[in-house]
Parts: sequence; structure tokens; C-alpha cells
Amino acid sequence: MRALCQTTRHVRKPGFAVAVQCRGLSSPWAAVAEVPQDPILGLVAQFKADPDPQKVGLAQGAYRTDDGEPFVLGSVKAAEAAVIAAGEDKEYLPIEGLASFRELSARFALGDDSKAVKEGRVACIQTLSGTGSLRVAADFLKSVAGVSTVWMPKPTWGNHKNVFATAGLTIKQYAYIDKKGTGLDFKGMVEDLSTASHGDAVLLHACAHNPTGVDPSTEQWNELPGLFVKHGLVPLFDSAYQGYATGDPVVDAASMRAFEAAGVPGLMVCQSYAKNMGLYGERVGALLVVCGSDAEQRAVLSQLKQIIVRPMWSSPPLHGARVAARLMGDDNLRQSWYMDLQTMSGRLRRMRQMLTAELRRIGAPGDWSHIEQQIGMFAYTGLSAEQVEKLQGRYHIYLTRDGRMSIAGLKPKDIEYVAAGLKDVTTET
Repeated sequence: MRALCQTTRHVRKPGFAVAVQCRGLSSPWAAVAEVPQDPILGLVAQFKADPDPQKVGLAQGAYRTDDGEPFVLGSVKAAEAAVIAAGEDKEYLPIEGLASFRELSARFALGDDSKAVKEGRVACIQTLSGTGSLRVAADFLKSVAGVSTVWMPKPTWGNHKNVFATAGLTIKQYAYIDKKGTGLDFKGMVEDLSTASHGDAVLLHACAHNPTGVDPSTEQWNELPGLFVKHGLVPLFDSAYQGYATGDPVVDAASMRAFEAAGVPGLMVCQSYAKNMGLYGERVGALLVVCGSDAEQRAVLSQLKQIIVRPMWSSPPLHGARVAARLMGDDNLRQSWYMDLQTMSGRLRRMRQMLTAELRRIGAPGDWSHIEQQIGMFAYTGLSAEQVEKLQGRYHIYLTRDGRMSIAGLKPKDIEYVAAGLKDVTTET
């Protein structure tokens, strides 16, 4: 590298440092190119800057009240108060995270009756929410387990590809959404996964698929473990909405528990508590790896700790993990949390019903029943990118370009306005 600084004068005086004048200074970062904003975060920023008084933000995946305000769960406030009252220290956590949180996370996902949990075969490590969990899983698959390929649904959460590609994995996709763009193509999903190679990892959404809100049925979930065993595939669940999808954590965990009960080898679960506890900024998550024995569990956990996490963030956040552990471990707080989950999931269902009813009332073209039938935070409207652009340009209603609508951001007072906009952009041919 050529010299960045040419010395032109030295001044030496008692009590003074050497003064050096530089010319021709150039930065080593001068050739770094600016990259575009993340599509979703860019839309959020664009919405915030929009001065239109009727603007409606339906792009960001964050729960809001009927008044459009952030919602801090009452159960979380109570748990946080208990954590503060306990007056515990602020020391570093071990690399693997808070012990009580890790144990409760495994039980929350797999159930108290899980054979793997009872036999101590679940390697669990605390992570930086769901994204951190996915990245740790990706690095483990690539650098420790020797997996080279991961299959993910088409479509999937926009950041999934970034996370796994950055870890060096080859990305392949399996069919998921049907030709109408509003339902599940289970046949295509099975056909595509049947072509996967032995040892490939497969990303599955535990519930409330993002971005479509379309999930396999109970019967379909029960059919998939046999396919994975037959072809030697590694199941990797992204569980971001357990309890938030239906209001019942047990119902929302049925997919993961079906795989564990069937004994599918190598089951992995990436957990996030951002949505179901509203701990967005606390970055609370966990990665579970179901192992074949307690010795295998110890080996896997050691690799996760020393090879993956130690050089990445070394020690996870403490406060949010304590709050989450209180919610899951205290009987009264847990019941209060479950009531909050029912409140949030109930509001989402109500918004779906109201929007569907209004679209039918005003005669918007097409069948909008999929809005009500889908589940969770998002609805896959079936709008084209062109229709989304028109909706934003004419009405200042913000959806992602694939037609994904955040039901969580919809307010009752906006229902008629949003429905009218949808009718307008779908009436044109």
C-alpha cells in the first residue's frame, strides 16, 4: 500500500508532541461502494418520512394496538419489575447463556413431555434473538456439521437468504405457495424436497409462515417427518411466533413436536422472543439442537460455544433473558403472558375479519377469503408489485413489493380506507 501521509515538517519543542503535516491523504475505504437499504427497513424509513396524514404503514413486522401504538405486555412489565426487585448483579453470562432461560426455552418449544428434554439430549445456547439464532445455526451447519446446502421455502423471510449465504451455504428453494399466490402447494413442496440430497438442511417455519401466513395442516405436518427420515434431511425450524399465531403456544409448537416425537435425527430449532413477548429490542433468542445422546449433546454444545459463539459475541445479553425466564418459569406470570398472547392473536384475527368483510361489502374484485384463512402477523394479499406501487403512490399505503401486508399494523379506523385502496388497484386490468 502506498504511503497515505507525506511528512513535510517536524517541530520539536520541550513539552510538545511532534507536529506532522500530511498531504495527499487518502482513505483505505475510498473504494467501498454504498449498498441499497434493506427493502423492508427502507420502506419503514420512507413511511416515516411521508407527510401524508392518511398514510398507513403495513410493511413492518411489529405488533401495534388498535391506536397504532407499540404494546408492552402487562406480563412483561410484571416480570421486569420482579427482575429489578431481585437486585441481581450485571455480570457476564456464560457463553451458552442464562441456564434457567435455556432450560425453559427447550421445554417451551418441545414440551415438558419431550423425550429429548427428559433425557438431556437438547443442546441449547442463548442467541441474539431469531436472526442471531439462525446465523449460529448456519455457521454450525457449515463449519462443524459439514452441511453445504440449505433448502428454504419460496417465498420466505427476506433475510433468510442473507444469513445462510453469508455463512457459505448454498441456497436452494422448494415450492411453497400455490399458483394463486394465497395457499399452500404441499404437493410441490414434497416433490421438491424429495430431490434434496442426503444431509441437506431444510428450513421450515414452525407456524405463521412469513411472509404468507400460510401453514401446512396438522395432517401435512405429520406426513413430513417420514419424508425427512427417508431422504436423510436435517430439519431446521424458524420459530418466531410460538403462542403469537393462535394464542396457544402448544398449538403453535405442533410442527416441531411432531418431528421430535417421530425421532427425526438432527432436529434444530431457532427461537425468537421478539414477537411473542414483545422483547424486540432486548434481542432474546435461543438455538436448540436435538442430539442422539447426552455425550453428543455435550460435544455439540461445546462446538456451539467455543467455535461459533465465543469469537462472535462471546456473552449474550442478560436482562431480556431474565425477563423471559421469569415469564416462562413463574406460574402466575406465565398465565398472564398467555392471556397477553390471546389478546394479541385475537386482535390479528379481528383485523383479518374486518378487512375481509369490508372488501366483500364494497365489492372488491376477487375472493378475499385467504386474508381471513391465513394466520399470524402477515397476510399474503396476492397483489402484484405494480399494484403495490399504485397503492403506495395513490393512497400512501405501504406494503412490501411481494404483496405482504402486516396485519399487526392495521388499525380499525383504517379498514375502510385500506379496503378502498385495494379495490381500486385490483379493479384495473
